[in-house]
Amino acid sequence: MPWVDSLKEAERVMVICNACRYCEGFCAVFPAMERRRILSEQDLTYLASLCHNCRDCYYACQYAPPHEFDLNVPRALGELRMDTYRVFSWPVFFSRLFLRNGLAVSLITALSTSIILLLAFIVQGPSVIFSAHLGEDAFYKVIPYALIVIPMLAWGLFILAALFMGFITFWRETGGKMGDLFESDAHLRALWDALRLKYLDGGGHGCNYPDDRFSHVRRWFHHLVFYGFMLCLAATTVAAIYEHFLHWGAPYPLWSLPVVLGTVGGVGLLIGTGGLLYLKRRMDRIPTTPRLLGMDVAFLVLLFLTSLTGLALLVLRETPAMGILLVVHLGVVVGLFITLPYSKFVHSIYRYTALLRNAIEESREES
Repeated sequence: MPWVDSLKEAERVMVICNACRYCEGFCAVFPAMERRRILSEQDLTYLASLCHNCRDCYYACQYAPPHEFDLNVPRALGELRMDTYRVFSWPVFFSRLFLRNGLAVSLITALSTSIILLLAFIVQGPSVIFSAHLGEDAFYKVIPYALIVIPMLAWGLFILAALFMGFITFWRETGGKMGDLFESDAHLRALWDALRLKYLDGGGHGCNYPDDRFSHVRRWFHHLVFYGFMLCLAATTVAAIYEHFLHWGAPYPLWSLPVVLGTVGGVGLLIGTGGLLYLKRRMDRIPTTPRLLGMDVAFLVLLFLTSLTGLALLVLRETPAMGILLVVHLGVVVGLFITLPYSKFVHSIYRYTALLRNAIEESREES
């Protein structure tokens, strides 16, 4: 079983690292490892998600390839993370989506876009799709409001349930106690570490990414992706308030809060995802986890297309191109939405959980 193989390799690597301890200043993995005399399956799973793949340990390691020990910490922990996503996914049936995730995400997105396009032509007709629509509720003249909101709301509830179940399963299976989840100080500490991407700084000098030189560029691009995504989410939330409570129909003026938030967030996403894709193209492949690469690229491309089509829709919303752009944008968004609990997005849930566990351990060690 791949799960057993990845656990064995992670254990082999971590046992050697625990004897050496040269890399303890790079990130949280090595101090967390040193708190343990024996590395159980629970411990290894926790350490794998605590790893941020900065790769500093790989280039600093005297036992890395071509040494006979063949120590490759980023790859070993990356393989175990990949199996974690699959084993802890909910419901179990959808865990198959992690086996060839890049292909699965691509096919689902292409299929969702094609279905929406086909339905729009059948229900609305080409004359509606390729006509200019101005004023309030212009978008809903192309795609009816109910067809957008009701399916997305239903699947949104499913996404929350799937992510919550993954969080609880990971916490329980890595030895966490349910009572510890209510430690507010630990949550604040973990949230602070997550929001500033503390462990992508390699102990202060930055990641060894895309090669053996220290750089903070990967961390900056990650910030643009995260905060761009959050601004787009905020724009959607504000637009929902406008629609349901103030009864203001989209599209909104360029100076309105949803448009400003969405524009800034979309530009951030474009730069961040484009930058990370460029770095992945140039990166050293030896410390890379091959099974994670397709998942990473598919998720970044999907975010890039979401922001690109959204910004294009904003610019051309008063032209005859609006209808087809809206259909394509919704298709990409639906693809992103459907695959969210079974894509690279889940790493944020498990990584935060690991950071929370680490914050609790550090707090108890200090007291």
